[in-house]
Amino acid sequence: MANVLAGGDAMMGGFPLEQWFFEMPVCTRWWMTAALSASVLVQCHILSPFQLFYSFRTVFYRSQYWRLITTFFYFGPLSLDLLYHIFFLQRYSRLLEESSGRSPAHFSWLLAFASTLLLCMAPIFSMAFLGSALSSTLIYIWSRKNPDTLLSFLGLLVFRAPYLPWVLLCFSLVMHGTVPKDEMCGIVVGHIWYFFNDVYPPLHDGHSPLDPPAWWIHLFDRRPAPVEEPLENEAFADPGGDGTGVDPPEELVL
Repeated sequence: MANVLAGGDAMMGGFPLEQWFFEMPVCTRWWMTAALSASVLVQCHILSPFQLFYSFRTVFYRSQYWRLITTFFYFGPLSLDLLYHIFFLQRYSRLLEESSGRSPAHFSWLLAFASTLLLCMAPIFSMAFLGSALSSTLIYIWSRKNPDTLLSFLGLLVFRAPYLPWVLLCFSLVMHGTVPKDEMCGIVVGHIWYFFNDVYPPLHDGHSPLDPPAWWIHLFDRRPAPVEEPLENEAFADPGGDGTGVDPPEELVL
């Protein structure tokens, strides 16, 4: 699959499977695990897809609230199509979560925001499973944040990252013969997030209306900030430690 759509960082880098799994960021790791588990449970007839899909009437009139979450986990039975979805889920979710460079609170807030919008849009477009839509949202956001990244499709079509969501949308249209409403909704939600998180703040003095609230950050990141003890004779301390009195440059993490 990596040879079908190459670009960005390597997916596994030759590491053992277990090490690769635990090196994934926490949100991506648990989402991929839940998606694979849901498909395996359905394949083994332990669960039924009818117990996982989202329906406004079923959720709020029958109080089956778990469907608000399970709708994002089920991508279909064990098949090549499932591997296709899992590949793009873990790849671009991982790249986006790692590139954020912030605590899990910020990426989980993105997932919560996008999921809420998709749940509101689902009854309008009669969408029962929203995992593909949420995955398309993350792919769109990553593609807009990496406009200069070159990708190739089947080794024939070379394009820049912002065209990736549209290439995948056309590929789904050809493969399934129907307009992928879930992917289109995912692109719309992704553009809303990208606009208010990346385009809007520079035009309004850095104000970002989609930043997570303080209580959400505290919920996911409870570690207190380390307290630095002042150095003795701080006025005569050498900040660089090399006799020059100059602070060392900060390490740039890519």
